[in-house]
Amino acid sequence: MQQDLDIQQDTAEIKDRDDKSSKQGNNEVVEWIKAIVIAIILVVLIRWLLFKPFIVDGPSMQPNFHTGERLIVNEILFDIREPERGEVVVFHVPSEGRDFIKRVIGVAGDTVKVEGDTVYINGEAIDEPYIQAEIDSRHEQNLTYNNKNFPNESFPDGTVPEGHIFAMGDNRSDSTDSRMIGYVPLGDIVGRADVIFWPVKDIEWINH
Repeated sequence: MQQDLDIQQDTAEIKDRDDKSSKQGNNEVVEWIKAIVIAIILVVLIRWLLFKPFIVDGPSMQPNFHTGERLIVNEILFDIREPERGEVVVFHVPSEGRDFIKRVIGVAGDTVKVEGDTVYINGEAIDEPYIQAEIDSRHEQNLTYNNKNFPNESFPDGTVPEGHIFAMGDNRSDSTDSRMIGYVPLGDIVGRADVIFWPVKDIEWINH
């Protein structure tokens, strides 16, 4: 009789341990599911509220950006501050029905003059290290890198108005930019291009 009671007790203890293990296992699964769901929600929120992918299309930003490259655009930065000279930005162009990627050359209040391969801001020539090698290469061939000056007949006023920027492509002779479409309203700017993430071999943070 005592042996039967001992067996029953052992069986009950084993069952109790199994039940506890099962509950612990179920709890772990639930916690993992919660963690995955939270992670997905965070990724979606970050994707839609803070960052946006952008695909480079066209030669206008060569030699620094090339067709097919995929970038991460920081959409929140310019909610905190306004764009600065030298930054690479993506903005809407309603007349074209698409987004452009260009470099900020002038900000509100700046007087901009583009004459050949020299850009003047408020009367002073600026350095452009991001295209200097290309300019030097053209000069060695007795050629100019840029053939589109500013101000011009379409846009004779060289002073950037409040709430706007003046932007140009790095590939100066093959870029549709503020010299043709005018100053870019801050409200049309999507954000700053911060990372090249594709192709994998070209992954890098973008210098501004």
